Amino acid sequence: MNWLAHVFLSEPNVEFQLGNLLADVVRGPQRDGMSAEFVRGASCHKAIDAFTDAHTVVKRSRSRISSEHRRFSGVLVDVFYDYYLARDWGRYSSVTLEAYTADFYARAQAQRIRLPPDARTMLDRIIRHDLLGSYAQVEGVERALRRLSTYLDSRWQKQFALERSVRDLVAHEAAFAADFHEFFPQLQAHVTELAI
Repeated sequence: MNWLAHVFLSEPNVEFQLGNLLADVVRGPQRDGMSAEFVRGASCHKAIDAFTDAHTVVKRSRSRISSEHRRFSGVLVDVFYDYYLARDWGRYSSVTLEAYTADFYARAQAQRIRLPPDARTMLDRIIRHDLLGSYAQVEGVERALRRLSTYLDSRWQKQFALERSVRDLVAHEAAFAADFHEFFPQLQAHVTELAI
């Protein structure tokens, strides 16, 4: 699951939500100075990822990714699943996506939690560009994958063009949607049972 799902599956506590959202950026010794709620959120993130990566429905979705991008199928399915969560938000929340993200952004900005510079930059960018809400459109998914490709290109000196995987999303849209709607309630139940 990607950013939107991690925030949505969090306890309604902004520090917990930030830990769940930013766990991949705030790692190791950086977490030592974070609040207990932030650390619990980061632990929830790890549990969500482990459950997701091992699930047979997710593996079925990953098999739909073309060979060109198969190496990144886990990341791509995470982003695709955020698209289905955003697109079909009303199935999972009585609050609109716009109201939910606006509330989270306002609480995250009001919270004066000290974040490492990379995490602060990332959070500011998520809020400024409404990246959580942008998943509701295929174009938002494409932009997210282009940003990821730019990062990977610069890190590995190789072209990845992950945004082209949107063709897989469009080609298998009904199958990915069915997978997501089968999987997500199971993930919600798993998170509810966690003792973090």
